[in-house]
Amino acid sequence: MKPIRESQIEKYLVAQVKALGGECRKVRWIARANAPDRIAMFPPCSGVNTAWIELKAPGKKPTSGQLREHERMRSMGERVEVIDSFEGVDKLIGEMK
Repeated sequence: MKPIRESQIEKYLVAQVKALGGECRKVRWIARANAPDRIAMFPPCSGVNTAWIELKAPGKKPTSGQLREHERMRSMGERVEVIDSFEGVDKLIGEMK
């Protein structure tokens, strides 16, 4: 059995967000390293309508620079999630329903 790749988790995330009626966009950061890969925008069915997503291959952890950037964003009231599995996507989707 082949190991699961980050790109497979990313495709699953995009499909699940879309199935919920939301949008998931790839983010390109100009002059800002270590920021999350995607923003997921959900219909106004929960208290939080957006989540920044840092995708990782299974078992991989964010770098120290990414962790610092995530904390900066959280201190500004942003929701930042690190997801490294299909189950992590399902958990996020469940919270947004």
